[in-house]
Parts: sequence; C-alpha cells; structure tokens
Amino acid sequence: MTGSAGSVSHPGALVGGVDDLAEAPVLAPLADRYVRDSAPVSDGVVRAMPVVLRLERPPAARTPVLEAAAAAALALCLDPRAQPGGEWHDAVTIWVSTQIRKIARRARGAHWAAVQELPGVTCSVGGAEARALLPGPVDDVARIVSRLQIGGTELEPDDPGPPPPDVPVIWVNAALEMTVGKAAAQVGHASMLYAAARGLTSVPPFAVRDADGEQWARLCDQARRGEAVAVPDAGYTEVAPGTITTIAR
Repeated sequence: MTGSAGSVSHPGALVGGVDDLAEAPVLAPLADRYVRDSAPVSDGVVRAMPVVLRLERPPAARTPVLEAAAAAALALCLDPRAQPGGEWHDAVTIWVSTQIRKIARRARGAHWAAVQELPGVTCSVGGAEARALLPGPVDDVARIVSRLQIGGTELEPDDPGPPPPDVPVIWVNAALEMTVGKAAAQVGHASMLYAAARGLTSVPPFAVRDADGEQWARLCDQARRGEAVAVPDAGYTEVAPGTITTIAR
C-alpha cells in the first residue's frame, strides 16, 4: 500500500486459523457471525462499502475485475488505518458489526481519478483495478460516488483457465447469472468471510472462477461440512434472500 489513498498490487500470504483473529480484530465480528453463528447488531442505520470498478473503454476482462474487487474489500479491512487506534477503525468496526453490505459502482477516466482522492484502498489484478471506499451510511456518500452508475454494464465471460495452485479460490454461482456489479459485491463478501474464518492478517492472491452444475453442488456440500466458506445473500438485489452466491475455499 502506498500513499494516503492506499493501493495493493502484491498481496501477502495466508496465515493462521480462527484463533489468530486477535491479530486482525476488525474482522472478529465476522468470525462470530459466520464461524460461531452469532447474530449481527443493528442501530437502524443502513451502511455499505462502496466498491468502485474501473471500467475504461475497452474495459478489463471480467475475471481480473472481480479478483481486484475481492482483494480491495479485504485490503481496506486489514489496512493499518482500520485497526485499533487507526483513523478508519470506528467506521469499519461499526460496519462489520452490522452487515457487510457493499454497493459496486463503475468509473473511468476523470471519475476514476477523482475517487482515488477519497479514503479507501485500490487493488490491481492483471490490468484491472477496483477501489474499496471507507464504508458509511448509504445516504451520506460523496457526491462523486453518488453520481457513479451502479448497474447497466456487463462484461463478456472470459476464459481464465484453471486457478493457480495453492491460492484461495472464490467460486461464483454461475447459475445465478449475476451482473458484474452484483458479483463484485459478492466476491468482496467472500474474501472477508474467508479471512475471518482463517484469521488472515494480509491479503492473499484470490482467484475467482465460475462454478455450475455438479461442481457447485460439491462446493455446497463442502461448505456444509465446514470445508469452505459460503456467502448467503441478504436479498436486496437480483437474488432471493438466503441464496448462496459465492463459496471460498
């Protein structure tokens, strides 16, 4: 990470297990909810993390865009500024303790340059970039962010090949045919839940791949056995509440 804006281009390694969460305390509420099955708290305020996808003309390929989004969401949470004593700690902790809702938007050119000035972390993967911004109330976002479009952009399916060995893979439920924005939010959820379950203190090089048919059924079985981390959707957009959108393992 560099500068006040923050960027990540060379993710770190996996470490530890759930008991190591003392090293990344901002993720502890996620471990409680999704590993130990406790309920989120609510203060009546709807909060979200804006995730801005850089989609120039022509845009980057779909897979690296999603991999950058997954890395950026987690990188902001593990940033030193989000840890106890850091300037982002209160905002991130309150958000993680309620719901980890994300709203993906797209930007290019001058608009992309403008969001780099807002508090957040940008991640780059294979020529694609995504920036996770500091979470806060959904009705109180910077004007430049509120003007960015949420839906309406699709990226053609690409063929990234098999995932590299020895890296965590976030599998996307291909049968849902989620938009790029929706998928970006879901892989961001998956990276955070995976990190909470494993006690990560740095961002691994996540691979994102589609899974359908028998492969998705096997992944769901693995998640039920505790061998993978499943993301159930809250049902705000595109899919029904409780739908499993992504699985990380």
